[in-house]
Amino acid sequence: MIGAGVFAAIGPAAAAAGSGLLIGLGIAALVAYCNATSSAQLAAVYPESGGAYIYGRNRLGPRWGYLAGWMFVVGKTASCAAIALTFGAYVAPAWQRPLAVAAVVLLTSINYRGIQQTARTLRLTVAIVLVSLAAMIIAVLGGSAASLDNLGSITQGGWAGILESAGLLFFSFAGYARIATLAEEVADPVRTIPRAIPRALGIALLVYLVVAGTALIAIGPSALASAAAPLEAAVRAGSLSWSYPVVRLGAVVATLGVLLSLIAGVSRTVFAMASNRDLPSWLGPVHPIFRVPHRAELAVGAVVCILVAVSDLRGAIGFSSFSVLLYYAVANASAWTLPSDQRRWPRFLAVAGVAGCLVLASTLPRTSVIVGLAVLALGVVLMSVTKELN
Repeated sequence: MIGAGVFAAIGPAAAAAGSGLLIGLGIAALVAYCNATSSAQLAAVYPESGGAYIYGRNRLGPRWGYLAGWMFVVGKTASCAAIALTFGAYVAPAWQRPLAVAAVVLLTSINYRGIQQTARTLRLTVAIVLVSLAAMIIAVLGGSAASLDNLGSITQGGWAGILESAGLLFFSFAGYARIATLAEEVADPVRTIPRAIPRALGIALLVYLVVAGTALIAIGPSALASAAAPLEAAVRAGSLSWSYPVVRLGAVVATLGVLLSLIAGVSRTVFAMASNRDLPSWLGPVHPIFRVPHRAELAVGAVVCILVAVSDLRGAIGFSSFSVLLYYAVANASAWTLPSDQRRWPRFLAVAGVAGCLVLASTLPRTSVIVGLAVLALGVVLMSVTKELN
């Protein structure tokens, strides 16, 4: 979670709600917490790769599982595009799209060869990102431009804008899904996953609140909304020039690290769906040497490259959030059906999770909602076609 989202989503959220994005951040965190508790409970019962795709199939029926898996695949594929575009924006805005495509090709080839991030690598990545964010905070607070007056009215965007910002900022919390999606590769998942998800969510929320608040008092919501690289823009308002490359390094490390694991997570869900004949079966084979779902890896990488070429950052984040919120609605509904002996949290959190996901999805930018519904309908058609082909 503490990765690409914090470098990307603050700008679109500021465009929707101004300084009200701070309220939106809290709302997004509450919905994410409900989703996290549902995912943790389900992952303990079903420690298999596939996340809500597996949960929906087992608790609600194959159709709901398919729809969850479909929305996860398309939503997270859009996330990959958004993260790749964020990488390009922080490295060299003039070369944003070519650099984004190059990053996707490179990381897809790494995943293809079965090279995974180790726990040590992930800890190093998070450490670099946190140092980068700390440098950003120091640079802003040490500069002359920082002022509480830059915040403006926290309700200037109204509740519609605040809820839209919550939906966009949800993009930044969705990383905990990969813990459950890659459950088969987690040591002692029954014990580890239920502990890891809520703790990670709490840490991420604290970091996001500090970073978002600092960026707002640095340059205000309007400048954040218009910046291709929002946190770098906030840093440049300060007077500590040494912090510019540090923040840029953090963005590069964060985006590449998240993109590597996200491509792996999406391809595993594609693999799981193909194995169950919910997607074309030719996506299901595992490479005989590298032991990865290589066709799924290549298919995901190719689609992400296409999205990078035709989409913008705000559109990619909005569509991703819409799709993933529907995915989590299925996860929460699945958790609601768990018997009491398999519960770790109260059932009302699952109900709140379903409601929160649907509300936030409906308040996203209109284009994101329309495209999301169209892609959902396409998934229903594809489900019928795939059954015939397989």
